[in-house]
Amino acid sequence: MNISASSAPPLVLASQSPFRRDMLQAAGLAFEALAAGIDERAVEAPLAETGATPGDVAQVLAEAKALDVGEKRPDALVIGCDQTLSLDDELFHKPADMEAARRHLLRLSGRTHQLHSAVALVRSGETVWRHVSVAHLTMRPLTPEFIGRHLASVGQAALSSVGAYQIEGQGIQLFERIDGDYFTIVGLPLLTLLARLRDLGAIDG
Repeated sequence: MNISASSAPPLVLASQSPFRRDMLQAAGLAFEALAAGIDERAVEAPLAETGATPGDVAQVLAEAKALDVGEKRPDALVIGCDQTLSLDDELFHKPADMEAARRHLLRLSGRTHQLHSAVALVRSGETVWRHVSVAHLTMRPLTPEFIGRHLASVGQAALSSVGAYQIEGQGIQLFERIDGDYFTIVGLPLLTLLARLRDLGAIDG
């Protein structure tokens, strides 16, 4: 699908994530943000029986969010996003409390995990593009004492991320190696998305 500059639809981000909103705003995009109304765990549950990879799960969730918001805004080009964190193909979810955050960091300590960031574009009920990028992050060995001090310092912010860390903040101190681009790690493969929006004529090229 190609869109002429004169007929470019409004952009809608199917997310209330402040990190994704900030990325698009910093890039100069004019858009609206609407939260999707899907039950992510309900969408994810049947995928476990099909042998879906963490990247597949991220892609299905990103597309489901875009399609859900697209029903409300069929006039718009809807951007759906999702990110999964996996360690040895085990999916992690956002920690429910600080004890769960502590367990997350203990599991990830000294090991390499993967972040799969997916994005999908939907217009008029049709998925017109999808993409998944991956980053590999190696956490340095962490003592339980350091984890306790780190979580006390960052506070409730640890519960807003699936890995119980924010790479753009104090979470960077947890790592010894990162392979992948910053935008994938934060949760939206922005460079690839912008390129596709230019290809579609949805933003100035």
